[in-house]
Amino acid sequence: MNIVGVDIGGTFTDLVGCIDGKIVTSKTSTTPASPTDVVAESLRLAKCDLPGLGEFLHGATIAINTVLERKGATTALLTTKGFRDVYAIGRSNRIEAFNLFFHRPKPLAPRHLTFEVDERLNPAGEALKPLDLAGVEAIARELAGQGVEAVAVCLLHSYANPAHERAVGEVLRRVNPTMFVTLSHEILREFREYERTSTTVLNAYVGPRVSKYLATLEDYLRGEKFPGKLHMMRSNGGVMSIAQAKVQPVSMMESGPVAGMIGAGKLALHLGIERCIGFDMGGTTAKCSLITNGAPAVEEGYVIGDLASGQPMQLPVVDIVEVGTGGGSIAWVDGTGGLHVGPKSAGADPGPACYGKGSLDPVITDADLVLGRINPGRFLGGGMQLDVAAAERAIEARVGGPLKLPVKECALGIATIADTAMSLAVRAVSVNKGVDPRDTAMIAFGGAGPLHAIAVAREIFIPRVIIPKLPGTFSALGMLMASWRQDFVRTLVGGLERLDAALVTKVFAELTEDAHAQLARDGVSKEGAEFRYYADLRYVGQEHALQIPLRDAAMLTGDTKEVRELFHVEHDQRYGQAAMEEKLEVVNLRLVLTAARSDTIAEAWMVEEWKATDSAPESSRDVIFSDPDKPLKTRILWRPAMPAGMTFAGPAVIEEPNSTILIHPGDKVTVTKTGHLIVDIHFAD
Repeated sequence: MNIVGVDIGGTFTDLVGCIDGKIVTSKTSTTPASPTDVVAESLRLAKCDLPGLGEFLHGATIAINTVLERKGATTALLTTKGFRDVYAIGRSNRIEAFNLFFHRPKPLAPRHLTFEVDERLNPAGEALKPLDLAGVEAIARELAGQGVEAVAVCLLHSYANPAHERAVGEVLRRVNPTMFVTLSHEILREFREYERTSTTVLNAYVGPRVSKYLATLEDYLRGEKFPGKLHMMRSNGGVMSIAQAKVQPVSMMESGPVAGMIGAGKLALHLGIERCIGFDMGGTTAKCSLITNGAPAVEEGYVIGDLASGQPMQLPVVDIVEVGTGGGSIAWVDGTGGLHVGPKSAGADPGPACYGKGSLDPVITDADLVLGRINPGRFLGGGMQLDVAAAERAIEARVGGPLKLPVKECALGIATIADTAMSLAVRAVSVNKGVDPRDTAMIAFGGAGPLHAIAVAREIFIPRVIIPKLPGTFSALGMLMASWRQDFVRTLVGGLERLDAALVTKVFAELTEDAHAQLARDGVSKEGAEFRYYADLRYVGQEHALQIPLRDAAMLTGDTKEVRELFHVEHDQRYGQAAMEEKLEVVNLRLVLTAARSDTIAEAWMVEEWKATDSAPESSRDVIFSDPDKPLKTRILWRPAMPAGMTFAGPAVIEEPNSTILIHPGDKVTVTKTGHLIVDIHFAD
């Protein structure tokens, strides 16, 4: 089957396809105003014939960018009477205790568009006060007159019983049929009122824009006679149908970055690496994630934007730490003479100063070019000529002048600051989780990832870096390996020894029924589906819980010794201690439903024997590593010409069509028999 994956990033749009048994790729600048046109251009450049494709997989930054740029729909919120301000108040914790300018997340649904519904359920889902349908009808008519485009409904305890919420949704959709309506129980059925409300509002806020784009994309593909399946990459590391993505766009928030982590996990399994860190540096941001036994960690809960002032999202998301240091991140000097890099990015247009589109802001790519690390004539395989003089002028004007420093010294400072910021992100997914980076390897990808990965790894003593085949378009490749996945959850709070066995069995049966219904909606075969059950457990008195795998419901209601031991081991690994005598309680029951891909084309290619496909003479040039006044004469190699088994030591620059790899002095490079590069880092004594 012919398949293709397209990843729209903030700066570039990448395509990887498996067509007639061969890998095809393309990379083109992203144009946020017309993403469907970018998809069309990517397909054209890769010579993909849509009528001949069996599956189209897609990831995009449109949902998360809509939130970060606050360009979403005018959104209203309906909640239970007496709870109007829950969303605005949020949590009472102050994450940045010493930040005098700290402020809480600004609600995406303003208070004047927050309405109270007269109703009340108790935590068991039993009605204490009936729903006032007449009041709901009046609110629905008022919304139409206030220019509201989307509405989020999050009633108290609707996770336990969604009956009232369904009734509110029916009224809203009848009175305002063109309005995008999101009901909290359709997104997740889990307690924590503030996070559930925020997630529901996020879905409504991005809904009109994302669903419109997805409809336009689908119309284009079907209009071009595409006959196959259309799947969207979702934040939990799986894929979903485009129909589901239109109603649950919040699930797409991190759809692009997670695909690369899926691919990194597959590569780690192939290389026999038990624990590694996926490192993805693109044009706008750098991302990293801890991968264990081939699978990136999936966490419940995520924040869109800054940790202190961003928007909480209570959905399963691949645990990725992201920092604003991509190739297009702008370097700037503050009023006190401090040099900073990011988080603001030059994006695709105008892009770095060296693109020659008129930008006067220096970025990381400009710095790398001035340092000699990037070949101005081979960028994007020679498809874009870079202007070294323009990069130097930008660095001189914005950094060198204010700091009274030479251009090359400023360029090295920009690169070093970026590397340090990214190393802190890598620490966050390793050291902060009790994992010693010295016991891991790093798998680096993204257009700029291989250029900076070794410096980042050296900063925190990671001994080995792997650069996969096609690193510049690796996230798009990862989409071709992602399984179909759905997550289902029900809140059920109770002491481990006091749970009602019949109730636990009933909840698991409901989860299973919902899972089978989703399989049917998406046309996924039951035979290939895997059902994995979990319980969220915590010590009594704790706030947050850990997910513990279950074989069946009896593990929670019969002999609980096994589940207790599993919890203590997990707690000790995560927090460094376990309170063996403390009582445990359950807070949620979960079902993770996956369906493995019917094809393994991309995975088979990734482990395919490597043969050099090109010939290019080796050359050399001066490259600055650690001293701007003492550049090193550096070997310049063309990766497609490097045979399997080749070994050499740095300094070197390895160039390929969509990325550049910087090998530092003393580091040893080996080309594996499957074509991946293994870099063993030399640490000075």
